[in-house]
Amino acid sequence: MASFASAFIFLLIPLLFQFPSGESGIEVNYYSESCPRAEEIIKEQVTALYHKHGNTAISWIRNLFHDCVVKSCDASLLLESASGMESEKATSRSFGMRNFKYIQTIKHALEKECPATVSCADIVALSARDGAVMLGGPYIEMKTGRKDSKISYAAQVASSIPNHNDTVSTVLSTFQAIGIDTQGTVALLGAHSVGRVHCINLVQRLYPTVDPTLDPDYAEYLKKRCPSPHPDPNAVLYSRNDRETPMVLDNMYYSNILSHKGLLVVDQQLVSDPNTYPFVKKMAADNGYFHDQFAKALLILSQNNPLTGDQGEIRKDCRFVNIN
Repeated sequence: MASFASAFIFLLIPLLFQFPSGESGIEVNYYSESCPRAEEIIKEQVTALYHKHGNTAISWIRNLFHDCVVKSCDASLLLESASGMESEKATSRSFGMRNFKYIQTIKHALEKECPATVSCADIVALSARDGAVMLGGPYIEMKTGRKDSKISYAAQVASSIPNHNDTVSTVLSTFQAIGIDTQGTVALLGAHSVGRVHCINLVQRLYPTVDPTLDPDYAEYLKKRCPSPHPDPNAVLYSRNDRETPMVLDNMYYSNILSHKGLLVVDQQLVSDPNTYPFVKKMAADNGYFHDQFAKALLILSQNNPLTGDQGEIRKDCRFVNIN
């Protein structure tokens, strides 16, 4: 993976979004005094993990979405089931998520430098920021100062996170509820440019008959990847939305769905929906525009209802609440 990454050199121009200091209780460079190397340590760990396990960069972006869209950006996603509390990770919407153990790798490095100082919620946010860069995406100046939740919101996951085959209108409503407009939602779905889709989430477009919105040749390729209409849900059978640049966060995703090569229902509906189609066209034509809109939307997502002050805690272990 390291050799693949080294083939790409990206000029990353920071996208600075200025807000009044302290707005929503978080701010840029929150740890400048309490743990000056906090963001540098996270970046070092994200980079090392990427070169050892390239798919971690994709996991960091998905973690941010799953954490922040459910109630708050508060690392509730990372809590294990304990004392009668169900973990959000155990819900069906978290199917296919992995690499949680490497959050602990980052946390251990931070605890060694600054014990009980950097929240797991900030690790989720900053690892997503740095993971996006490792995938060739834009750099985003994110605020920090989030606190960690003491409870899980597993019961709210199903109503907060869209299903893989929900309509585009449902997905738009989900993001609009946290302040992300149609343009931003189309940009965030561009994260499908990287990563994978398990066969169980796409076979309904292949069997018993092929979805007519799928390119016929592409459908045949997918059938080879997913030869059964009843795949083992635990089997590692999958395809990628972007076969040309599968580990680069770029606008190839939009070109593919314009060519009827989207994997999920929502991917193809971005083209058929008149509200989203113009943005798909524009992002397919301009990678810089896609990056700009992706950065703005990810920033809004990262600031959804953060816990600050006495609302939460700094977990010593991201998997469990502190024992006082």
